[in-house]
Amino acid sequence: MKLLYIIVCLSLSVFSIAGDKIRGYVTDEDGVALIGANVHWHETHRGVVTDENGFFEIEQKSGEKSLMVSYIGYKTVTLAIDKPSAEPLRITLSGEVELDEVVVTERQMGMLSSRTDIFQTQKLTVAELGRAACCNLAESFETNPSVDVSYADASTGARQIKLLGLSGTYVQMLTENYPNFRGAASLYGLDYVPGPWMESIQISKGTSSVKNGYEAIAGQINVEYKKPFTADIFSANLFGSDAGRYEANADASYHLNENLYTGFFVHYSADKVKHDDNGDGFLDIPLKEQMNFMNRWQHRTDRYVAQYGIRFLHEDRTGGQAAGAKLKLNRVSNFVKVGNPADDAYHIGIGTNRVEGYTKQAYIINPERVESVAAIVSGSYHEQKSFYDRTPYNVYQNNLYASLMYEAQYSPKHNISAGLSLNYDGFDENLTLANQTGLEERQIYNRKEVVPGAYLQYTLNLNDKFILLTGVRADHSSVYKTFITPRIHLKYNPLTWLNIRASAGMGYRTANILTENNYLLSSSRRFTIDDNLKQEKAYNTGLNFAFYIPLGGKDLIVNTEWYYTNFLQQVVTDMDSDPHEVHFYNLQGKSYSNNAQIETTYQFPFVRGLTMTVAYRITDAKTDYRNAAGITSRLRKPLISDYKGLLTVSWLSPLKKWQLDLTGQFNGGGRMPNPDPVNPLWEKTYKPFQIWNAQVTKYFRTWSVYLGSENMFNFMQMNPIIDAANPRGDNFDGSMIWGPVHGRKIYLGLRYNIPRLD
Repeated sequence: MKLLYIIVCLSLSVFSIAGDKIRGYVTDEDGVALIGANVHWHETHRGVVTDENGFFEIEQKSGEKSLMVSYIGYKTVTLAIDKPSAEPLRITLSGEVELDEVVVTERQMGMLSSRTDIFQTQKLTVAELGRAACCNLAESFETNPSVDVSYADASTGARQIKLLGLSGTYVQMLTENYPNFRGAASLYGLDYVPGPWMESIQISKGTSSVKNGYEAIAGQINVEYKKPFTADIFSANLFGSDAGRYEANADASYHLNENLYTGFFVHYSADKVKHDDNGDGFLDIPLKEQMNFMNRWQHRTDRYVAQYGIRFLHEDRTGGQAAGAKLKLNRVSNFVKVGNPADDAYHIGIGTNRVEGYTKQAYIINPERVESVAAIVSGSYHEQKSFYDRTPYNVYQNNLYASLMYEAQYSPKHNISAGLSLNYDGFDENLTLANQTGLEERQIYNRKEVVPGAYLQYTLNLNDKFILLTGVRADHSSVYKTFITPRIHLKYNPLTWLNIRASAGMGYRTANILTENNYLLSSSRRFTIDDNLKQEKAYNTGLNFAFYIPLGGKDLIVNTEWYYTNFLQQVVTDMDSDPHEVHFYNLQGKSYSNNAQIETTYQFPFVRGLTMTVAYRITDAKTDYRNAAGITSRLRKPLISDYKGLLTVSWLSPLKKWQLDLTGQFNGGGRMPNPDPVNPLWEKTYKPFQIWNAQVTKYFRTWSVYLGSENMFNFMQMNPIIDAANPRGDNFDGSMIWGPVHGRKIYLGLRYNIPRLD
């Protein structure tokens, strides 16, 4: 399991082999880590629980020889331990406890917050992802109180994350712990990850480790795909909704021998039914079709582990007016209309091809001090051809990322990490704009950026009571020269039921104006982009208190947190100074976001299988905007709710035959971009609203069926498209989105799997 752990985490998290401590991993029969398993010495009160990777570390004192490992629903294991071993223990808990053919099980939490990790991280497991339709990554956060996902506009279906009151461009997206879905993929990348492919999602708030780069400002979201070593032999997921959406997913893993494994993943989805429930003449949801394939390999020996993978995606999406011609992708001239050539409806077409490849290599140099070296190389080619009515926009991006990492734990208290990295981005963009004399093609921001870098990170661990992690990296951009990224994290456990975490650090990013904002082309707003835009730079500080309060034999988990993000340099997206323009310029003044949240989770002992989460978050995000005269005014950031409440209730029957899930989202009001004072076509603010989702799941031996409803009470933002009757007029705007643009959906799905028993 040690080598698998290295591959899964890819940060080569390190454990010590000091003489007075016992270390190991606890898994089930399928090799899946058991989180929160109890490990204690027999006839003592000294014990620990396993972390999110199933790892534990416990001190052995004189006379302690019997180590007991237990997990509710599994058989307890007792191990005879004479003295610590140089290698970590690998403990497998078999089966469920059976009494006269009645299976006694205890529900495992689907959303986990690690007690041991120094970072404030939430892990969404397969159990959590299964509580909603979860057709792709964008729909995986319905039950999460920290991450908001909303439509960026009412025509293209582009969706964006909001975390800590900031847009998703300030959240570093990772897959398998390497950066992904940047630049050209940032708008639609959330739709590129099928839900059934995912093993888990990790959400880290604030600054993160310097190992993964300098870009995390609001936080990180890392997606872990199913691993060939532990994945089911075969699994499938079929889904359909009354809105005309349907999809099929399948994956399979095969063990060629004891050292070589492979996995295959296939996805197809389509939305081909036109919907215009508000009667404005525009599609509420774009028509889409996506094909997605992935193949990954894993090779293991005693000291060497390697992974390889390749992936291909093709997607077409069509938006705009519901009536009129269809659109079809033409490889040379982008989208062309087929059908009635006299049709002059307003249409949007976006065609995407994306290819990814990666390899990871890890080698254990010295097992006794867990000294290791690892390398990651990934590359992608992204092609997006699009047409916003009469405005073509194409972008081609090449990305190459490489990282070389070294780690060693020189004593139980001291860990050193160091590494080198290289990131290359090449963009080829062209935008054809109409002017008074006809069509004029402009090449905008065809550019390249090469960023080599190096980092050093040190961890001090005082018996897990106090942990200090500090790191610094230096990078040199071919565009912005050299910059330094310092970060520090603290974790202190003054009591067994209280964890305190604090963090502070810098973050940087390059603003890709058109690739990240081309959805705004579905409006009549003029694009004004200032010259000499600076690299964005911000510092983030955070404080977290996690309470684990014993109540009725269970822990009432209470998380309270505060994060503050302050921009020293920022590219401002200004839609306020002129209602007919979107202006991009360097920040002059202040831009910040305050975010405070409290979250409670409890498994009720008197109603077996019942879990409830209640959360509340407030956001204060403001930016200084300047008008045409250069006068700045500080305003709340538009289209961000002042607060959000979340209620999730989930019940799993004792024999795991039925599961019921209910989720309520309570979204506060917010500010809209300033309307035209002479001809105001929208309100200055929007009011609070609620969204309710529900799902019921019936489990069988190797398959399950689920039935659910999204937006049960059919709440919709009325008239999300401004001046929809005149799409080529001066007031047309599809970006004024603050709520759902589609009504109630009812869906039905089926999951099937052949579990791996070896």
